[in-house]
Amino acid sequence: MRFGGGGSSLIRRLDPAAARGTALPTYSPKASQIERSWHLVDADGLVLGRLATEVAGLLRGKHKPIYAPHLDTGDHVVIVNAAKVTLTAGKARKKMVYRHSGYPGGLRSQTYADKLNRQPEQALRDTIRGMLPKTRLGRAQIRKLKVYAGPTHPHQAQNPQPYAIDRARARV
Repeated sequence: MRFGGGGSSLIRRLDPAAARGTALPTYSPKASQIERSWHLVDADGLVLGRLATEVAGLLRGKHKPIYAPHLDTGDHVVIVNAAKVTLTAGKARKKMVYRHSGYPGGLRSQTYADKLNRQPEQALRDTIRGMLPKTRLGRAQIRKLKVYAGPTHPHQAQNPQPYAIDRARARV
């Protein structure tokens, strides 16, 4: 059973431009149009969540005019000083990180302060990963992220350009 007749009349009612034949096609950049650059982010004194949203946008390519949500158009990001990232409003002590082994009784928890002390790179990587798509596209995008706890990194040959994120600076 068909509901509402033909689909073309529905399209004409919803989008008059489509009825005139002037609808824009979906933009999809070609592989040759995608240029990837390298960004260097210094996380010293930045708020974890605000830093993560900016970096996730860089990894996805949302800052580029050729952005397409179904393609990986993003850039490479190198984050240094991940151990000096902060959390606001006492979340370092209050907020918990959970992981489960898959076995009964296998739930493990720790505070963000413990996670940042033990594995600052992994804490930052997990936060950014949560802001990317949960598909193979997101897995391809997270591979372009390099995180280091200290101020040095082995990517000088790629000539990463400093990327300032002043909106993520912690207010004191």
